[in-house]
Amino acid sequence: MIAWLRIACAAVVILTVSIVLVPLQLLALRFDWRLRRRLPRVWHRIICYCLGIRVRVTGQLEERRPLMLCSNHSSWMDIMVLSAVADVAFIAKIEVAEWPIFGTLAKLQKSVFVVREERRKTGHQANEIAGRMADGEIVVLFPEGTTSDGNRLLEVKSSLFGAAAMAVPASPTGTVVVQPVAVAYTRVHGIAMGRYHRPLAAWPGDTELLPHLIDIVRCGAIDAEVSFGEAVEYRADTNRKEVSATIASRIRNLLNSRLRGREIS
Repeated sequence: MIAWLRIACAAVVILTVSIVLVPLQLLALRFDWRLRRRLPRVWHRIICYCLGIRVRVTGQLEERRPLMLCSNHSSWMDIMVLSAVADVAFIAKIEVAEWPIFGTLAKLQKSVFVVREERRKTGHQANEIAGRMADGEIVVLFPEGTTSDGNRLLEVKSSLFGAAAMAVPASPTGTVVVQPVAVAYTRVHGIAMGRYHRPLAAWPGDTELLPHLIDIVRCGAIDAEVSFGEAVEYRADTNRKEVSATIASRIRNLLNSRLRGREIS
Protein backbone atom coordinates (compact mmCIF):
# COMPACT_ATOMS: atom_id res chain seq x y z
CA MET A 1 0.00 0.00 0.00
CA ILE A 2 2.80 2.40 0.93
CA ALA A 3 4.64 1.56 -2.30
CA TRP A 4 1.58 2.36 -4.44
CA LEU A 5 1.03 5.58 -2.49
CA ARG A 6 4.62 6.55 -3.26
CA ILE A 7 4.05 5.77 -6.94
CA ALA A 8 0.89 7.89 -7.00
CA CYS A 9 2.59 10.85 -5.30
CA ALA A 10 5.57 10.64 -7.66
CA ALA A 11 3.24 10.53 -10.68
CA VAL A 12 1.34 13.63 -9.52
CA VAL A 13 4.52 15.64 -8.90
CA ILE A 14 6.11 14.56 -12.20
CA LEU A 15 2.94 15.42 -14.12
CA THR A 16 2.63 18.82 -12.44
CA VAL A 17 6.27 19.74 -13.04
CA SER A 18 6.05 18.59 -16.65
CA ILE A 19 2.92 20.66 -17.30
CA VAL A 20 4.83 23.73 -16.12
CA LEU A 21 8.25 23.12 -17.69
CA VAL A 22 7.51 21.35 -20.99
CA PRO A 23 5.69 24.31 -22.64
CA LEU A 24 8.52 26.60 -21.53
CA GLN A 25 11.08 24.20 -22.99
CA LEU A 26 9.17 24.08 -26.26
CA LEU A 27 9.32 27.86 -26.45
CA ALA A 28 13.03 27.82 -25.63
CA LEU A 29 13.61 25.29 -28.41
CA ARG A 30 11.49 27.25 -30.86
CA PHE A 31 13.47 30.45 -30.35
CA ASP A 32 16.77 28.72 -29.49
CA TRP A 33 17.05 30.38 -26.09
CA ARG A 34 19.95 29.24 -23.93
CA LEU A 35 17.32 28.42 -21.34
CA ARG A 36 16.71 25.21 -23.32
CA ARG A 37 20.02 23.90 -21.97
CA ARG A 38 19.18 24.61 -18.32
CA LEU A 39 15.54 23.56 -18.02
CA PRO A 40 16.26 19.84 -18.58
CA ARG A 41 18.62 19.87 -15.58
CA VAL A 42 15.88 21.34 -13.36
CA TRP A 43 13.36 18.77 -14.62
CA HIS A 44 15.71 15.82 -14.19
CA ARG A 45 16.71 16.85 -10.68
CA ILE A 46 13.06 16.89 -9.65
CA ILE A 47 12.41 13.56 -11.36
CA CYS A 48 15.40 11.93 -9.67
CA TYR A 49 14.08 13.16 -6.33
CA CYS A 50 10.60 11.78 -7.06
CA LEU A 51 12.00 8.41 -8.12
CA GLY A 52 14.23 8.22 -5.05
CA ILE A 53 17.48 8.38 -7.01
CA ARG A 54 20.10 10.06 -4.84
CA VAL A 55 23.03 11.40 -6.86
CA ARG A 56 26.55 11.83 -5.52
CA VAL A 57 29.33 13.39 -7.62
CA THR A 58 33.07 12.83 -7.34
CA GLY A 59 35.67 14.56 -9.45
CA GLN A 60 35.13 17.72 -11.46
CA LEU A 61 33.37 18.45 -14.71
CA GLU A 62 35.88 19.88 -17.19
CA GLU A 63 35.67 23.63 -17.62
CA ARG A 64 37.35 23.62 -21.03
CA ARG A 65 35.27 23.63 -24.18
CA PRO A 66 34.39 22.09 -26.61
CA LEU A 67 33.63 19.16 -24.31
CA MET A 68 32.42 15.65 -24.96
CA LEU A 69 31.58 13.33 -22.06
CA CYS A 70 31.97 9.58 -22.57
CA SER A 71 30.05 7.43 -20.12
CA ASN A 72 29.23 3.80 -19.46
CA HIS A 73 25.57 2.97 -20.06
CA SER A 74 23.46 0.54 -18.03
CA SER A 75 20.01 2.11 -17.84
CA TRP A 76 17.62 4.86 -18.90
CA MET A 77 18.43 6.29 -15.46
CA ASP A 78 21.91 7.24 -16.70
CA ILE A 79 20.32 9.96 -18.81
CA MET A 80 18.37 11.36 -15.86
CA VAL A 81 21.37 11.20 -13.53
CA LEU A 82 23.80 12.87 -15.95
CA SER A 83 21.20 15.48 -16.89
CA ALA A 84 20.65 16.26 -13.21
CA VAL A 85 24.38 16.92 -12.80
CA ALA A 86 25.14 19.10 -15.85
CA ASP A 87 23.52 20.89 -18.80
CA VAL A 88 24.08 18.23 -21.43
CA ALA A 89 22.78 16.94 -24.75
CA PHE A 90 23.06 13.32 -25.86
CA ILE A 91 24.16 11.54 -29.00
CA ALA A 92 21.56 8.82 -29.58
CA LYS A 93 20.79 6.30 -32.28
CA ILE A 94 17.95 7.32 -34.56
CA GLU A 95 15.67 4.57 -33.19
CA VAL A 96 15.45 6.37 -29.86
CA ALA A 97 13.50 9.20 -31.50
CA GLU A 98 10.57 6.80 -32.02
CA TRP A 99 10.56 5.31 -28.52
CA PRO A 100 7.56 6.17 -26.33
CA ILE A 101 8.35 8.65 -23.53
CA PHE A 102 12.12 8.55 -24.05
CA GLY A 103 11.87 9.68 -27.66
CA THR A 104 9.86 12.72 -26.63
CA LEU A 105 12.21 13.52 -23.76
CA ALA A 106 15.24 13.16 -26.04
CA LYS A 107 13.72 15.61 -28.53
CA LEU A 108 12.90 18.08 -25.75
CA GLN A 109 16.55 17.93 -24.70
CA LYS A 110 17.58 18.43 -28.34
CA SER A 111 19.53 15.21 -28.57
CA VAL A 112 21.51 14.52 -31.73
CA PHE A 113 20.07 11.46 -33.47
CA VAL A 114 22.57 9.58 -35.62
CA VAL A 115 22.14 6.98 -38.34
CA ARG A 116 25.27 4.88 -37.97
CA GLU A 117 24.58 2.64 -40.97
CA GLU A 118 24.18 5.43 -43.53
CA ARG A 119 27.47 7.09 -44.33
CA ARG A 120 25.82 9.69 -46.57
CA LYS A 121 24.18 11.23 -43.50
CA THR A 122 27.25 11.32 -41.29
CA GLY A 123 28.43 14.66 -42.70
CA HIS A 124 25.26 16.49 -41.66
CA GLN A 125 25.24 14.77 -38.26
CA ALA A 126 28.91 15.60 -37.71
CA ASN A 127 28.31 19.24 -38.60
CA GLU A 128 25.47 19.45 -36.09
CA ILE A 129 27.54 17.86 -33.32
CA ALA A 130 30.52 20.07 -34.16
CA GLY A 131 28.40 23.22 -34.21
CA ARG A 132 26.72 22.43 -30.92
CA MET A 133 30.04 21.70 -29.21
CA ALA A 134 31.69 24.79 -30.68
CA ASP A 135 28.80 26.81 -29.25
CA GLY A 136 29.69 25.58 -25.77
CA GLU A 137 27.22 22.72 -25.39
CA ILE A 138 28.34 19.59 -23.55
CA VAL A 139 27.62 16.48 -25.61
CA VAL A 140 27.36 13.01 -24.03
CA LEU A 141 28.38 9.86 -25.89
CA PHE A 142 27.74 6.29 -24.72
CA PRO A 143 30.62 4.57 -26.55
CA GLU A 144 29.47 1.03 -25.71
CA GLY A 145 26.61 1.60 -28.13
CA THR A 146 24.16 -0.31 -25.91
CA THR A 147 23.25 -0.90 -22.26
CA SER A 148 25.07 -3.30 -19.93
CA ASP A 149 24.05 -5.09 -16.73
CA GLY A 150 25.65 -2.36 -14.61
CA ASN A 151 28.45 -4.59 -13.34
CA ARG A 152 31.03 -3.89 -16.03
CA LEU A 153 31.98 -1.82 -19.04
CA LEU A 154 31.25 -3.49 -22.36
CA GLU A 155 33.53 -3.20 -25.38
CA VAL A 156 33.93 0.43 -26.39
CA LYS A 157 33.43 1.12 -30.10
CA SER A 158 36.24 3.36 -31.33
CA SER A 159 34.20 4.32 -34.41
CA LEU A 160 31.81 6.31 -32.21
CA PHE A 161 34.67 8.67 -31.31
CA GLY A 162 34.49 9.94 -34.86
CA ALA A 163 32.06 12.53 -33.49
CA ALA A 164 34.92 14.08 -31.53
CA ALA A 165 37.24 13.98 -34.55
CA MET A 166 34.65 15.67 -36.74
CA ALA A 167 34.18 18.44 -34.18
CA VAL A 168 37.88 19.34 -34.10
CA PRO A 169 37.82 21.65 -37.18
CA ALA A 170 35.00 23.70 -35.61
CA SER A 171 36.89 24.17 -32.36
CA PRO A 172 38.49 27.62 -31.88
CA THR A 173 41.49 25.93 -30.27
CA GLY A 174 41.71 23.01 -32.69
CA THR A 175 41.09 20.69 -29.74
CA VAL A 176 38.09 18.82 -28.39
CA VAL A 177 38.23 17.79 -24.74
CA VAL A 178 36.98 14.23 -24.14
CA GLN A 179 36.25 13.40 -20.51
CA PRO A 180 35.49 9.91 -19.14
CA VAL A 181 32.52 9.56 -16.78
CA ALA A 182 31.31 6.56 -14.81
CA VAL A 183 27.75 6.17 -13.53
CA ALA A 184 27.48 3.50 -10.84
CA TYR A 185 24.42 2.42 -8.88
CA THR A 186 25.81 1.37 -5.54
CA ARG A 187 23.20 1.25 -2.76
CA VAL A 188 19.56 0.45 -2.08
CA HIS A 189 18.12 2.02 1.07
CA GLY A 190 21.69 2.75 2.16
CA ILE A 191 22.80 -0.89 1.89
CA ALA A 192 25.46 -1.94 -0.61
CA MET A 193 23.68 -3.17 -3.74
CA GLY A 194 26.09 -5.94 -4.69
CA ARG A 195 26.25 -7.79 -8.00
CA TYR A 196 23.02 -9.69 -7.37
CA HIS A 197 20.80 -6.64 -6.79
CA ARG A 198 22.55 -4.22 -9.12
CA PRO A 199 20.49 -5.36 -12.15
CA LEU A 200 17.59 -3.58 -10.42
CA ALA A 201 19.17 -0.39 -11.72
CA ALA A 202 20.12 -1.83 -15.10
CA TRP A 203 17.82 -1.86 -18.11
CA PRO A 204 18.76 -4.57 -20.65
CA GLY A 205 17.07 -4.30 -24.01
CA ASP A 206 14.61 -7.16 -23.35
CA THR A 207 13.16 -5.59 -20.18
CA GLU A 208 9.89 -3.69 -20.49
CA LEU A 209 10.00 -0.06 -19.43
CA LEU A 210 6.86 0.28 -17.32
CA PRO A 211 7.51 -2.66 -14.95
CA HIS A 212 11.12 -1.51 -14.54
CA LEU A 213 10.02 2.05 -13.80
CA ILE A 214 7.49 0.83 -11.23
CA ASP A 215 10.18 -1.28 -9.54
CA ILE A 216 12.42 1.79 -9.24
CA VAL A 217 9.66 3.92 -7.72
CA ARG A 218 8.65 1.11 -5.37
CA CYS A 219 12.23 0.83 -4.19
CA GLY A 220 12.34 4.56 -3.48
CA ALA A 221 16.01 4.84 -2.53
CA ILE A 222 18.81 4.12 -4.99
CA ASP A 223 22.22 5.76 -4.74
CA ALA A 224 23.83 6.77 -8.04
CA GLU A 225 27.47 7.84 -8.07
CA VAL A 226 28.81 9.95 -10.93
CA SER A 227 32.59 10.03 -11.23
CA PHE A 228 34.39 12.44 -13.55
CA GLY A 229 37.85 11.31 -14.67
CA GLU A 230 40.92 12.84 -16.29
CA ALA A 231 40.16 14.22 -19.73
CA VAL A 232 41.97 13.59 -23.01
CA GLU A 233 42.64 16.27 -25.65
CA TYR A 234 41.53 15.24 -29.12
CA ARG A 235 43.32 17.00 -32.00
CA ALA A 236 43.45 16.61 -35.76
CA ASP A 237 46.45 14.26 -35.53
CA THR A 238 45.07 12.22 -32.63
CA ASN A 239 44.77 8.46 -33.06
CA ARG A 240 41.12 7.57 -32.52
CA LYS A 241 41.80 4.00 -31.37
CA GLU A 242 44.32 5.20 -28.80
CA VAL A 243 41.85 7.73 -27.41
CA SER A 244 39.17 5.04 -27.36
CA ALA A 245 41.41 2.66 -25.41
CA THR A 246 42.46 5.38 -22.95
CA ILE A 247 38.90 6.55 -22.30
CA ALA A 248 37.66 2.96 -21.93
CA SER A 249 40.40 2.20 -19.40
CA ARG A 250 39.60 5.29 -17.36
CA ILE A 251 35.85 4.65 -17.38
CA ARG A 252 36.45 1.05 -16.32
CA ASN A 253 38.72 2.12 -13.43
CA LEU A 254 36.23 4.75 -12.27
CA LEU A 255 33.34 2.29 -12.45
CA ASN A 256 35.18 -0.49 -10.63
CA SER A 257 36.30 1.91 -7.90
CA ARG A 258 32.74 3.00 -7.19
CA LEU A 259 31.24 -0.48 -7.37
CA ARG A 260 33.86 -1.75 -4.92
CA GLY A 261 33.32 1.21 -2.62
CA ARG A 262 36.84 2.55 -3.00
CA GLU A 263 37.81 6.19 -3.13
CA ILE A 264 39.30 7.39 -6.39
CA SER A 265 42.88 8.53 -5.98
